[in-house]
Order: sequence, then structure tokens, then C-alpha cells
Amino acid sequence: MISVGIVGGTGYTGVELLRLLLRHPQVTVRVLTSRTEAGKRVSEMFPSLRGHTDLEFSDLNEDLLKQCDVVFFATPHGVAMKHAKVLVESGVKVIDLAADFRLQNLEQFEKWYGLQHECPDVLKSSVYGLPELNREKIKTAQVVGNPGCYPTTVQLGLAPLLQADVALIKPSSIIVDAKSGVSGAGRKASLGMIYTENADNFKAYGVAGHRHHPEIVEALENISGQTGVFDQLLFVPHLVPMIRGMLSTIYVDLTDEGANSDLQSLYEVYYAHERFVDVMPANSSPETRSVRGSNELRIALYKPQPNKLIILSVQDNLVKGAAGQAVQNMNLMFNFDEATGLDGIGLLP
Repeated sequence: MISVGIVGGTGYTGVELLRLLLRHPQVTVRVLTSRTEAGKRVSEMFPSLRGHTDLEFSDLNEDLLKQCDVVFFATPHGVAMKHAKVLVESGVKVIDLAADFRLQNLEQFEKWYGLQHECPDVLKSSVYGLPELNREKIKTAQVVGNPGCYPTTVQLGLAPLLQADVALIKPSSIIVDAKSGVSGAGRKASLGMIYTENADNFKAYGVAGHRHHPEIVEALENISGQTGVFDQLLFVPHLVPMIRGMLSTIYVDLTDEGANSDLQSLYEVYYAHERFVDVMPANSSPETRSVRGSNELRIALYKPQPNKLIILSVQDNLVKGAAGQAVQNMNLMFNFDEATGLDGIGLLP
């Protein structure tokens, strides 16, 4: 049994993390912090947790966090890096669900997040927490940067192609057309997020540049072992009028080798032993509702033209795209079965 602290327990990601951890047989949630709700019972704010926990929100206290085995930061960008070094020096493992430990390129981090990194030495030794690709490194990590939601769909959608023995796609041709539910923007009062602005509406955002773009590029370079070849990648996110769910449609040009390969079999073999990646039959159409509330990511392939491939990748942005993936990382870091606490089935309808 391990003790857990959650910094930032009032946002959608924080409460989703708490929901998953409360049913984890090897976890006791010891600390749950909030800057604004200290002293309030969690079940008062989130009635779905009534009868499942007696926890109260508390102020952030490093001495209390030092008594935990692992601390999750479900906070805005820039918070985890203020406390990570102290916690690591006390032997506490850290999992950050924001961007503080995602990008190794400090210049890119400062450009896209407008922050100067406060612990670059900790960043250098941290591990990017995508279990399907970095499992062995995560097992021995002290600090894990949980991937962004969009980058998760893109990396798992492209990894089999990029790690093949031969060049199957043309990296410069990748286009990512991605859609997310409104919970991806966080739990905050914002005109752009209210019901009347989003219901019966569909819009692109971050078209001129989105902070997940450099994360995607850096990650794909690490997966493929190639640098500078993904600079022309296009990534456009969209907001759709639903609460949960994410669908990324990835368009790629195939090389002659790729056009003549059995790509369906390639994906099926690559993910054959991955508990949380489901490669669907050829020409399937994965739906976001099929993974709602679960830690599964579903992939389907289409080949509409001899040298074109379309990859469909769906997930729940709050689970596999955030809190569920963080728990998956925690399980690896503490040598638990990777699926512990994450065996929930998608909610449908």
C-alpha cells in the first residue's frame, strides 16, 4: 500500500484522478490540496464521491507532501516545477499532469508556455510518461511528465509506422486534424467555455500554433530517432460540443514500401500485448463514446488511395489523455500490475 498526494483536486483532471485512485486497491489518498477550497469536504463539491471518501481539501503543505510515496500535480503549468526538487530530495516520486516535464527543449518550453523552467536539472532526469513507448524508463523514474492529450493520440497513432525497419511514410506530409470535448479546457469560468458558446457549435482553435505542436514534434523525433523531419507537420485542434472525448484523424503519405505493406497487420502485431490500445478491424470507425470513462485508446486504419493512409485515434481526454495515463505511470513506478485500478469499461450510451 502506498500513500498518495494530489495537488490541485478541484479541476476535472484532479477529480478524475481521485475517482480512479479511490478504487485502486494499493493506494491511500492522504493529501488533496486546493488553493481556494481548503477545509471543504470533497463530497460537498463533487457529490458523485459522496460515501466513497471523507477527504477534505487542504492548503499545499510541502511537509505533508513529503510524507507521501508519490505526488500528482493536477495543476496549471508552472506549479509542479516549483516543488518537484524538494519532493525528489525527500524520496517522493512526482507525476506532473501539466507541461513542466514534457518538453526537454527549454527554449521551446519557454516560448510556448511563457515560463522560465525552475528546475532544469530535474527536467533532464525526468521521463516522458507514455507507457506504451517508455515503459522501462518509467519503471525507474523519480519524475514523470504525463503527456498531453492530443500528443497521446498522435504518438500511438503513428508509432508502428515510425518504428518499422523500413521507411513507410513521408514524415513531412503528416496532417493531424484533432477534436476534443470542452473538458479539455479545464474547469474554469470562461466565456468561451459556457454552454451558449459551445452548444450547437463547432470551431477550430490554435490554428496559427498550439502548444501541443512542439510536444508532438519532439516526441515523434524520439520515437523515430530522426530529427528535423517533422518540422512541416500540421496540427489543428477543434472544439466540439461534448463534455468528454477526443478524436484525432491523422493523414499521411505512404512511401512505395508503405503502399505495398500490410499495415493492418503491422499495427495488430505492434499493439498485440498492450492492454489499453485496441487496434480495430480494417475500415472500422471508432467512436469517442466507446471509450468514455475508460483508459482505452482505439485505433482504426483506412487506405483510401494507394499511397494515402488515414489513422483514426480516439480516447477519453480525461482518462487515457490525462488521469488514467497518470495512474498507469504510477503502477509502473511502484511495480504494480499496469492495469490496476484502470479496468473500467467505457460508458455507453
